[in-house]
Amino acid sequence: MPSTSAEPEGRVLPAAVVREFQAALPDGALITDPQRLRTYECDGLASYRVVPAAVVLPETAEQIQKVVKACAAHDIPFVARGSGTGLSGGALPHSSGVLVVTSKMRRILEIDTANERAVVEPGVINLDVTKAAAPQGYYFAPDPSSQQVCSVGGNVAENSGGAHCLKYGFTTNHILGLEVVTPDGDLIELGSTAREAPGYDLLGTFIGSEGTLGIVTKITVRLLRKPESVQTLLAGFPSTDEAGGAVSAIIADGVTPAAIEMMDALSIEAAEQAVQCGYPDGAGAVLVVELDGPAAEVEHTFAEVERHCRAHGAFEIRVAADDHERAMIWKGRKSAFAAVGRISPDYIVQDGVIPRTALPEVLGRIARLSAESGVRVANVFHAGDGNLHPLVLFDDAEPGAGERAEEVSGAILDLCIEHGGSITGEHGVGADKIKYMGRMFTAEDLDTMQRVRCAFDPVGICNPGKVFPTPRLCGEVPGRRKGVHPLTEAGLAEQF
Repeated sequence: MPSTSAEPEGRVLPAAVVREFQAALPDGALITDPQRLRTYECDGLASYRVVPAAVVLPETAEQIQKVVKACAAHDIPFVARGSGTGLSGGALPHSSGVLVVTSKMRRILEIDTANERAVVEPGVINLDVTKAAAPQGYYFAPDPSSQQVCSVGGNVAENSGGAHCLKYGFTTNHILGLEVVTPDGDLIELGSTAREAPGYDLLGTFIGSEGTLGIVTKITVRLLRKPESVQTLLAGFPSTDEAGGAVSAIIADGVTPAAIEMMDALSIEAAEQAVQCGYPDGAGAVLVVELDGPAAEVEHTFAEVERHCRAHGAFEIRVAADDHERAMIWKGRKSAFAAVGRISPDYIVQDGVIPRTALPEVLGRIARLSAESGVRVANVFHAGDGNLHPLVLFDDAEPGAGERAEEVSGAILDLCIEHGGSITGEHGVGADKIKYMGRMFTAEDLDTMQRVRCAFDPVGICNPGKVFPTPRLCGEVPGRRKGVHPLTEAGLAEQF
């Protein structure tokens, strides 16, 4: 991706703060060496780079509390980070602040299948929850493509989805409770094991808040029982139009697959080069459709899916005979983002949402944008719920190529808004999409959202400079500490 931000060096923390951190943390858990700090200068969106003033690697909630209380006492910004796989710059550090990395908090504290839940620390890897629950016949449903490396804490921050979110929903549908360190250092609990709890839904407010309301230290997740039957189908189509038509027909028929994923010809080419997934030759698009549930229901609905695919021009349909074949079908889709590096030296991973019925029109518009600009776009998406992941390809060594790619990327988001969709489906706003928030929401909308943020963080030290384009309301809160507010325009200009 093009480098779209400066790379300021981390500032030096006051000696008193360093002493407080050293007293609160185990040996080696505080990093201030400039070279080691560069390891943490970005998340998965490498186009934004900022070196933090310090990095801390706590191992307990109490250690995070002490770090946050020290930050609050000295007006020092802090940012939480899990595995660093985010794609919107949500875990981008602050040059005058502290990066709180939860990767050492990887304990699975409890697997309670009798109550269909597990309790984990924020650094636990997504897939490890399922591995721990699998011997007892359960699993954790949210499955981002990065599930082998992304953390559950990061999933909570971004409200991550995944291929199976069509049927099972996003992270928010699978979180029962959170333990959270607030921006002033209090340790609180959100949510309840009861199905309906009184009061405001603060749990729902926190999930997807992109680290702007506090730091998660413990998570109670919902576990699901493994389905009796799973069937996976791969269908090859002449183009995305026919594949999109099949998707609409399947959903309109009352069938709710666990997943319907689509890839176009360019993304298929990349996946073949990377993992030799063996998708149908000559396909302009493929659909990966997975059904699960009671065996009789899956058998019936699977026949309906095959019928709709053939009726909309599928020239080849394969059905996985076993787990190995199912894994090979999914391998191409799961590797798609990284695989594009085989066909382009640089690319932008975009993330937007449109109504499912608008797929043919929007994909046609994207194709025209690509042709007019000379910028290639590979399309990979959760077709069932209209979550697009266009991969905008370019070579940053070519003068102006990065800028043209950014223009196409922005135009795709404008298309999503034009069709009543969203500028993000699961990657978040972070630092990358701030400039688009004003296109999707009115000033009054944004002010209302920020009032929630300021209620949690009136001083504005928790992941500053993220999500909102005009963060002014916290400055209107009575009793704010004096000094340069990290969310002022000056602070943003300093950071970026």
